Amino acid sequence: MDKPKDQRGAAALHWRKTRAMSALLLLLWFLTTFCTVFFARELATLTLFGWPLSFYMAAQGSALIYLAVLGVYAWRMRRLDQQYRRQLSKDGA
Repeated sequence: MDKPKDQRGAAALHWRKTRAMSALLLLLWFLTTFCTVFFARELATLTLFGWPLSFYMAAQGSALIYLAVLGVYAWRMRRLDQQYRRQLSKDGA
């Protein structure tokens, strides 16, 4: 009924890697959202393509970063899941 010890170790490692990646991507999301709003006046002095950086981040930049966060999450989770499945098949064989 219980998983073998190696499988429990592999599951614990997979979960630890998943949580670390999720925490890092959530931190990036938070910093993008919070810093854009909190430092809007300071960012307005910088320009990107002729627009104030704060306006650019609010209009498009943040959305592009969020899309990148989702893409990195999907790509990395696929790799982590594949590693986990390989580890389980190696331990089960």
